[in-house]
Amino acid sequence: MPANLGPDYLAAEEAFRQAETPSERIDALEKMFAALPKHKGTEKLQADIRRRLSQARKDSQKKGASHAPPFYLIHKEGAGQVALIGPANSGKSSLVCALTNARPEVAEYPFTTHAPTPGMMIYQNVPIQLVDHPPIAADFTEPWMPQALRTADELVLVVDVDDPDDLSEIDFVEQKLTEWRIPPPRLMLANKMDQPGSDGDFEALDELYRGKYTCLPVSARTGDGLDLFAKLTFDLLAVVRVYTKAPGKHTEFGTPFVLKRGATVIDAARAVHKDFAEHLKFARLFRRSGGHDGLMVDRHHVVEDEDILEFHI
Repeated sequence: MPANLGPDYLAAEEAFRQAETPSERIDALEKMFAALPKHKGTEKLQADIRRRLSQARKDSQKKGASHAPPFYLIHKEGAGQVALIGPANSGKSSLVCALTNARPEVAEYPFTTHAPTPGMMIYQNVPIQLVDHPPIAADFTEPWMPQALRTADELVLVVDVDDPDDLSEIDFVEQKLTEWRIPPPRLMLANKMDQPGSDGDFEALDELYRGKYTCLPVSARTGDGLDLFAKLTFDLLAVVRVYTKAPGKHTEFGTPFVLKRGATVIDAARAVHKDFAEHLKFARLFRRSGGHDGLMVDRHHVVEDEDILEFHI
């Protein structure tokens, strides 16, 4: 038994022994992990608790209500779901904290994240769901990760730009994604650019992976690069924003209707209300940037980002 196990850990361990339900066992294991000192002497115990916690969650799903989704499947919200993946201590949780109102646990020791944590990032007026995931690492990878990642619209790989093990860690992540038959991410975030010497490290990383990934230097601590990350994420999702206006009225630029690129006028009408789609005769097209003001278009016209539509039924 490793030394320096405090009273909080011992109390949680006793609660685990006394637990009678899956939820009580999960709660006790989570408290054990939180109270466990994180150092080399407890690495095996950390791994053991993570495995027991993963199994307890599986058991909970088997014994729970049949309609309840697994804890690792996050309900999609916003314009799309973007999963942040990568090795341990790459700063995924810090990025979610910096970009959303979510507050995943952030710490210097590895494997802080043991369950998906969603948060909503706003790009201009579009909400985009970011999900912080546990690390994909040779030491330990949650067995449910493939199922969780398959539900995401896009993956973003996050690495610590100054980590000397970057190449082997990136290679391991790529191998696991191939094994799981999950398409690789198109965007790599080189995080922790606020560290001394990070510019040179990023240049080397970018030169090595240019063409395979779009490599973006960012810092969750200072915020550098995060605005561009939000824009690139919006572009990756391949969506367009559509606004509507009533005949003779001004456009209200509040929350737009977000549609997949290639959507048509009839798709936009259906997003507003099914009756609009059923009874639509035509629409008039306006552009926020000017031009096409009041141009009559049919229901099969393909809409562009920030188009304004006036429906006539």
